[in-house]
Amino acid sequence: MDVSCAKRLYGLNTVQYAPCSVCNHQPSATAGHGNLPLALDAFVGRAAELADLARMLDASRLVTVTGVGGVGKSRLAAQAAARSTPRDGVWRVELAPVRDPEFVDHAVVEALGLTDHTTRAPRETLLAHLAVRQLLLVLDGFEHLVDACAELVTDLLRRAPGLRVLAVGRRPLTVAGERVLPLAPLGEDEAVELFTERAAVAVRDDPDVRELCRRLDGIPLAIELAAGRLRALSPGQLLERLDDRFRLLTGGGRDAPPRHQTLRTAIGWSHELCTPEERLLWSRLSVFAGQFDLEAVEYVCSGQGLHADDVLDALTELIAQSVVAREETATGVRYRMLDTVRAYGAEWLEATGDADRLRRRHRDWYIGLATWCELDWFSPRQGEVAARVEAELPNLRSALEHCLGEPDDVHLGQYLAGSLWFCWAGCGRLSEGRHWLEQAVQLDSGHEQSRLKALWVLGYVAILQGDTVPALAALQECREEAERAAHPTAVAYAEHRTGCLALVTDDMERAETLLRSALDRYQEIGELNSNVLMGQVELAMTRAFQGDLPDAVRLCEDVRRVCEDHGERWAGAYALYVLGYAAWSDGDLARARGLLTECLGSAHAFHDLLGSVLTIELLALVTASEGDPAEAAVLQGAAAGMWPSVGLRLFGSAHYNAPHQLCEAMAREDLGDRRYEECVRDGARLGRKTAVNRALGRPLPALPTPRGPARHGRGASDTREPAASPTRKGGETAG
Repeated sequence: MDVSCAKRLYGLNTVQYAPCSVCNHQPSATAGHGNLPLALDAFVGRAAELADLARMLDASRLVTVTGVGGVGKSRLAAQAAARSTPRDGVWRVELAPVRDPEFVDHAVVEALGLTDHTTRAPRETLLAHLAVRQLLLVLDGFEHLVDACAELVTDLLRRAPGLRVLAVGRRPLTVAGERVLPLAPLGEDEAVELFTERAAVAVRDDPDVRELCRRLDGIPLAIELAAGRLRALSPGQLLERLDDRFRLLTGGGRDAPPRHQTLRTAIGWSHELCTPEERLLWSRLSVFAGQFDLEAVEYVCSGQGLHADDVLDALTELIAQSVVAREETATGVRYRMLDTVRAYGAEWLEATGDADRLRRRHRDWYIGLATWCELDWFSPRQGEVAARVEAELPNLRSALEHCLGEPDDVHLGQYLAGSLWFCWAGCGRLSEGRHWLEQAVQLDSGHEQSRLKALWVLGYVAILQGDTVPALAALQECREEAERAAHPTAVAYAEHRTGCLALVTDDMERAETLLRSALDRYQEIGELNSNVLMGQVELAMTRAFQGDLPDAVRLCEDVRRVCEDHGERWAGAYALYVLGYAAWSDGDLARARGLLTECLGSAHAFHDLLGSVLTIELLALVTASEGDPAEAAVLQGAAAGMWPSVGLRLFGSAHYNAPHQLCEAMAREDLGDRRYEECVRDGARLGRKTAVNRALGRPLPALPTPRGPARHGRGASDTREPAASPTRKGGETAG
């Protein structure tokens, strides 16, 4: 048997071969310096990973590079190995074509170019050869032979002190002393660089290329295959066809391993290595979007061939095989699949005929999650709820799409869109909430209660965006339908939000009447939550706008006490906003800043853009009153930059705009028009986070000369103007 025979038997793809131990055929190359093939194209990116791998190889005798198929494990390992200089060379063993575990030792013997005509077993030959040598052995593609390779590597490392092993596979070997480098996909910039280099055309600045690389998950194999398609298609055409990525991304180079010649084959190689239970779980996990947690997996994916008790074991194996990634997040341990891996699983799920059932289970889980989150929003876990909903948004969106696209599930979509009101209004997602709510209320579900909730939430969101006409239409419809259906809760919410609409459109008397009536209705039906507390804060604003600051303070202090009792922070922040204005009006600038700083901290923590920008506007006024007009103008510019992401600036309300006008007048007077405009432009260039940090972190001025309604201080003059005087420099209370 000659070398070509051995190559066919073991699937070897090396540069040098030893004489065949059967027929003694002598190859032309000679052993001694290794068999690592030279790369034929440029290695792109991965500088940090190369440095990490080099350090690990220096510190450990066994390092394993793991990752999903096509992520670039072999290329990274080859690049790192080429930079190492062991005395007896670098030797690569391609194990992917080897099917029988009994042939692993033979494959390594052949790759090392060893000759042995004795009756010794291959393991003995290896140990005799390696015992006195210093070399790096690269075992590439071992995942289907993991047990045999683990046993071999353990034996070799124990008895060959000069040996180091760099293993490359989709899972660790899991042996003593192993260091593992999980290889993530390329970052966006490196992915674009790789695409550009492989395409050999000037496409780096093409936005379609960046989007293409993003949707290909930064997987080098997928990117290289896509770049090869530029001979026939433009980047834009590639994007249009990407939904059928497994058919599109074919045609790897002739020298590529068979498992890497198409994207489907690369992913399918991992699929072949899975047990039936693991394949079943893989297909079912494809119903998740973005990250997911273990509880969701156990509920959604168990049953019909996969017992709930077996889910964790199957998930653990999928993680070990790099099919699923495990991530530590602010909400605990979560998991995710690359879109390419998910798409492969989705094809298998459709083939099983079980896709509809899994989507329904996914829908049910996330409706339950939204219900729990809505209840827990009014609790000390409010911050946890905000973080959880942020993490689960991709899955919640998927559930909404499913419900609103299925005639029998429309009522569930309406319920879900309405139940997430705290996400839309409290966590800075007004535009997205408006999108889902408008879709929901346009559909006839036959379930009045679900649609009524979606209607008042839609009205609320539109109010916060300053879009009064659609808001009024939604709330009027909600009120009429709720009264016809004798639904007291929906009536109370419709009346409450109509009062809120009157507030922001400067109809204070009507706002007060409606808000008081809504609060009475809430009390009658036993409703107490963040919405109810916001109704009381809004009532306080109407009182402040009408000149009764003491009553506004009383109402907000009551809200503050209830919030402290229940651990509520979001509605409490708006109470602090009113109290901060009252403190400014009384000339207590230090207290005003303290209250508003606490308010801004809470609003920003929840990503509540409306609460944040309103507070920055008021902090600008406090800053001007402290004697720093330039900084006040900067904060006004920062607020101006934030309003487009919220809606109509200050709702178009004269009352809400009064503090802004007063601050601007004070700053212009001190700075002059040109300098004021320069400071405003400086503020507008600040990013949202930078603007908030600047407003939160600014120290009190060294010379806090107060300006504003209490400029002369308590007792210094009998001419102090009333707190809510609408004639004071054109201003009224902010509310």
